[in-house]
Amino acid sequence: MEPLIIEATEKTPGIILDPYHDLFEISGISRPENVSEFYIPVINWLIEFEKEVLDRKAIKFDKKHPLNFKLKMNYFNSSSAKFLYDVMSKLVEFHKKGHIIRILWSFEKDDDDMKYAGEEMSELIEVPFQFIETPFIE
Repeated sequence: MEPLIIEATEKTPGIILDPYHDLFEISGISRPENVSEFYIPVINWLIEFEKEVLDRKAIKFDKKHPLNFKLKMNYFNSSSAKFLYDVMSKLVEFHKKGHIIRILWSFEKDDDDMKYAGEEMSELIEVPFQFIETPFIE
């Protein structure tokens, strides 16, 4: 299975989904012109990852080797929030199949809106996130 790597732009986040190097990350700004066109390949990759890697037990994510999914968002619009929710819901499905998943939500110091957005997302999918405060970068 090929990793999914999408370079960040001014309107879209950078995405790295690479199970062979333990890199699962969405970072940056998310306000694409066509949100579904941008995120559907991400959802489809996760579906294929489940079939080709998790279901075949090619990689097992357990307590010693959890799947750490990092979200380092600076901004996302409401349309992106729906698709980020869909991504997180897919991770919950992996967890229900016995894989240990940790969702790491980074936010810049004093960015209460982004911290709150993570707390809301965590409540919606009913999985606790690990919150990571990072220094403010200008």
